[in-house]
Amino acid sequence: MAKVMQENVFGATPNHLAVIMDGNGRWAKLRGLPRQAGHRAGIKPVRALIEYCAKEGVNFLTLFVFSSENWKRPSGEVRGLMSLFMESLNKEVAELAENDIQLNFIGKTDLLNSALQETIRAAEVRTRNNQGMKLTLAVAYGGRADLVNAAKRLAKKVSTGSLTSDQIDEKVFVEELMMGQLPDVDLLIRTGEEHRISNFLLWSLAYSELYFLDVLWPDFKIEELKKAFDSYASRQRRFGRTAEQVEASNC
Repeated sequence: MAKVMQENVFGATPNHLAVIMDGNGRWAKLRGLPRQAGHRAGIKPVRALIEYCAKEGVNFLTLFVFSSENWKRPSGEVRGLMSLFMESLNKEVAELAENDIQLNFIGKTDLLNSALQETIRAAEVRTRNNQGMKLTLAVAYGGRADLVNAAKRLAKKVSTGSLTSDQIDEKVFVEELMMGQLPDVDLLIRTGEEHRISNFLLWSLAYSELYFLDVLWPDFKIEELKKAFDSYASRQRRFGRTAEQVEASNC
């Protein structure tokens, strides 16, 4: 896919929205339920989020589904998460295809079981020619590993003589990242009371607007998303410029 330039910099709707969907386990614990019940309850707000964003003109939506650190969780929970993930993919991919949404995955998907890897490949193939919103799911993804692997690939190119160190700039570097073909994230939303980015899209989030919610993910409603978009629209994104320069460029 060709590199897409960033749009809607000062609009009410972010061109690229990223979401850390946190709080499923705590939601379940508060109700005396197993953690898997919280993960299952989190499916409904994901569906609502995708539908609303596609309708409102968000061109790129990236969701943090499973981090590289999440492998440290109890094995039973990880197995349950993977099973639920495959079940959801099989159920939802047809609707994504019908709504012209292109589905892509980033992360160490080779660490997943073979059945889930095949489900992922099939979903990408089925939706790859769609021209609507680009939905990216980060699975077994870690931002630091992404940067390190990009550096390794560039080092190999230098060692083989296909690239010189002087040729490496931000444009060359970003093309080696998993998100290298997508514009930077405009707005990051995180639910679940935590105020951190948890090793997610470290490069793409450099100039993102951040919006943190105390709401646990299964309780996330579109009304909360609208508030986040209103907050985003009220902010002046300067990218190193002065407020006066930004205002002059908008005249």
